[in-house]
Parts: sequence; structure tokens; C-alpha cells
Amino acid sequence: MKLVHFESLAPVCPSCRLHRQQEHPLVLASIAVRDADTVLEGSLHCPNAECRLEYPIIDGIPLLFPDIRRYIDDNIGHLTARADLAAETESILGDCLGPNSAFDITRQHLSAYAWDNYGDLDREEPGDGPVRPNGVGRCLHAGLARVARRPDRPVLDIGCAVGRSSFELAQTTSQLVLGIDANVAMLRVAQQVLRQRSLRYPRRRIGVVYDRREFPVDLPAMERVDFWAASGMSLPFRADGFGLAVALQVLDSVNSPHALLTAIAEALVPGGSAVLASPYDWSPGVTPIEAWIGGHSQRGVTRGAAEPLLRSLLAPDGHPQSVTGLELRDEVLHFPWHTRIHERSITLYDTHILIAEAVDVAG
Repeated sequence: MKLVHFESLAPVCPSCRLHRQQEHPLVLASIAVRDADTVLEGSLHCPNAECRLEYPIIDGIPLLFPDIRRYIDDNIGHLTARADLAAETESILGDCLGPNSAFDITRQHLSAYAWDNYGDLDREEPGDGPVRPNGVGRCLHAGLARVARRPDRPVLDIGCAVGRSSFELAQTTSQLVLGIDANVAMLRVAQQVLRQRSLRYPRRRIGVVYDRREFPVDLPAMERVDFWAASGMSLPFRADGFGLAVALQVLDSVNSPHALLTAIAEALVPGGSAVLASPYDWSPGVTPIEAWIGGHSQRGVTRGAAEPLLRSLLAPDGHPQSVTGLELRDEVLHFPWHTRIHERSITLYDTHILIAEAVDVAG
């Protein structure tokens, strides 16, 4: 956790904000390991006498969730995972554990995300493949091109995964950029790139066969970026703190898309912008079907389509559950985003990009 980000963004206790509607700035209570201006291990405390929750900082990543005990219990495997195993040892473990194990699922995710985020910087990556890496960057810039003005407040990258979108954002503004995600395995990769200016990841070839890839990553303005573990639906910040919020491929990856949109509206200063992108690839294991934006109730007015329903949610009085304080300004209806699964498998998402603006509902 970079001290400049902690001091500038002044995070508040996520539990107090969610359960008590109170905003108590967190206190940096202890530093166990520090590297210059970065706290690698330590803890943040809530000063509220009715709360007093402790939030650990592990590998430079503060864990800021309302139910911190449950989060740690659910993610203890990722939090205690080793990152120093040789490629051969990882391969043996992968063979023994087999496909669909937690170990292999994590490797699959890291392979897909790291390839898309940084494969364009890998000199060993074939240049004649059917798809190009950094789809996340192309999608981001397609959205930013339609944002009316650049932010004069910090920038929030929700669902930053392994971090490329946050680094790309830092090149478009002079403001601090914070990437947040709930996946610690992804954030560890992002922190590795940030602190070491290099990437090491398992690139999936086929089945449970992976090739270790390692190469330098040196992008402009990386010093203005940091990565924290937090929920986009329960942001640990006071209202009106950010000038731009980005959420790429996140709406269909959270428990409550409406809560995510509401949190984004609260986080933005009036006049601030949000760039959203989603292929509406819903999964009931992630999002309950009643919370989907489209994808069901084809007998209704929108016939189950996601796009008109989301437009109505981002319009004043457009829907009984319209998001207060966030209005649609522009959109890109179809944007291609390829994801590499393995050497013989590619997924093509037809992504919908939306640009919204935070409006002052009080005025």
C-alpha cells in the first residue's frame, strides 16, 4: 500500500460505512514490513469504539471488506499461496491435482488475464496469432475517447484484475490511480508488475500444461498507481472522491450490478465520468438471476434484452430502480474483445461500452 495513496484517498471503514452509514477514516496502526513509501505488511484499524475492526495489509495489498473475517476465510488459500515455486514444481502439482482443482482454476484465470493484459509486451509471444493481446486496453481507450473531460480527481479502476487498465489510465491523467479487485491472486500479479517492473505468469498451452513466461513491464506513469483489495459494491471511500471510475467486464461479475452502479454514482464527484463495459455474460453462480440486467423475462417490455434495461437504469425516472446520480451520456454498442483460453481456444466477447456522468441530485 503506497502511503501517498493512503493519505490522499483517506479510506474509511467499509463495515461502518455499510452497516452504520458512518464514515470513520482508517488509521495506519502498524507497519511490519516497509519498502520506502510502500507498506508491504501491516494493519489498518477502525477508530470507531463501536467497531474497532482490523484490516490486514499483505504483500502490499490492504484488504478492505465489510465482512473482513468472512473474506479472509474464503480466500485463505490465495492469501497464503507461495509465489516462489519453480515451473517444474508447479507442473508436478498441477498434474497431481488435475483439472478443475482450485490450483488449476487459478492458473487458468491468471493465464487468460495476464496474456490479455501484458502479452503484447512479451517478445516470445507469437505475432501472427488470430487475436492480439491487450483487448482490455483497446476497450478502455474506446470508452475514454467518448469521455467529455479528463478527471481532476483521483481515478478508480474497479475490477482491475492484473492491472493493465490501471496502468493505461495513469497515462491519460496526472491524477493518482487506484485499482481494486476482490481476487487476491490477480492483485498479487498487479503488485508484482508495479513493484518489480516485470511479470511472471503461467501461460496455458493445453489441458494442465503451462509454460512459465517472464518478461519486463515498464510503462509510463506507473508510480501513480496502486492496487487494493476491495469490493466495488462496498467502496471504502467517502462520497465524491473520484473524478473517473472504470469498470470493464465487471457488471456481470458481481453479486449485485445495481449496487455496483449505485456505489460508482456515490464515489464520483458531480461532473465525473464512468466508463462501463460488459458482454452480459451472466452466471447464476456469481449473480442471482433476479439481479441480472436482462437475460431473463423475455415476455417483458425489453424481451430480456440487457441494453435497453441498462439504459433505463441510467436515466432519470427511466425505471423504478433508476440509479440516482448517474446518467448515460454515450455508448459503443458493439466492441470486440478476444480472450485467449489456450492454444486452440479463444472466446470472443461482443462488449457493450457505456459512458455515464455523475450529476448533482441535491442541486
